[in-house]
Amino acid sequence: MEFRRLGRTDLQVSLICLGTMTWGQQNTEAEAHAQLDYAWERGINFLDAAEMYPVPPQAATQGRTESHIGTWLKARRNRDKVIVATKVAGRGGGPRGDFTWLRDDGQPPNLSRRQIFEAVDKSLKRLQTDYIDLYQTHWPDRLTTNFGRAEYPWNDEPSVAIEETVAAMGELVQAGKIRHFGVSNETAWGVMSHLAAPGPRLASIQNPYNLLNRAYEGSLSEVAHKEQVGLLAYSPLGMGVLSGKYLDGARPAGARLTLFTRFTRYSNPQVERTVGRYVALARQHGLDPAQMALAYVNTRPFVTANIIGATSLEQLKADIDSLNVNLSKEVLDGIDAIHRDQPNPAA
Repeated sequence: MEFRRLGRTDLQVSLICLGTMTWGQQNTEAEAHAQLDYAWERGINFLDAAEMYPVPPQAATQGRTESHIGTWLKARRNRDKVIVATKVAGRGGGPRGDFTWLRDDGQPPNLSRRQIFEAVDKSLKRLQTDYIDLYQTHWPDRLTTNFGRAEYPWNDEPSVAIEETVAAMGELVQAGKIRHFGVSNETAWGVMSHLAAPGPRLASIQNPYNLLNRAYEGSLSEVAHKEQVGLLAYSPLGMGVLSGKYLDGARPAGARLTLFTRFTRYSNPQVERTVGRYVALARQHGLDPAQMALAYVNTRPFVTANIIGATSLEQLKADIDSLNVNLSKEVLDGIDAIHRDQPNPAA
């Protein structure tokens, strides 16, 4: 396993980060523990969760993912060796509804000091730990470009000031409840604004990055590189679409896009055509399509960690084995040719 420094922190995180958002919905607690055990054996020391997981988010299952991680940490007694990341939900740009069931007062979530303090204490309890290594805002409090919204919404509705959010993170660092903080689904302006706000230094950004959505390579990659803000790349397989298993209208039993219809970013006609070309390229060179897509993310110089997710141990093993896949110049040239012809069909 390769390890990379997270931003300017002293944390060395595994290049492969274990995503967890299926645990408690598509995966049982026992299955979650089996994935954690296997990932740990393969050298993965980095876990990513969120207060609203599993997905799709709903009141009946909210928090189960963190709880499954917590029981594993308690049973294995390895908390000091595992780097745990989780997230607090904000107001703007959420993928569904207002999530009023997240907070005790029944109000929609936001990134105010009061709500962040409530959220972190609940996460700590579920995780059965007294600190979180990386605490991230799940999305900005303001409306912006994320979750398939490609154009800026030009909406100036009131939102919690970034300065208040960063100050709250600083208080949590001082209290020992979190070690570092990060953002997710953010913009270049948002990253710079967090860096400029008084308080602890922003450590990371977690944004989508895959062969179907390379929008991060624009201004965000320069900002994060110059400012040493580590990218945690999520959806490296585009919800599994880049494996090719959904081509020609296929809907495998138990697969995410079979069970849930809300993930429309990866099911438009442009995505279908582009995935077909990537799958053909992989097979032309004797590669597994999913491993080719993951290996591409693994080898990008601006990526700190590649967040993989799996619902079976077989998928997990194959995903981790992408570390051993070498992409030739011919393959990389082929990927870039497809991208130039159809850039970012799922952005």
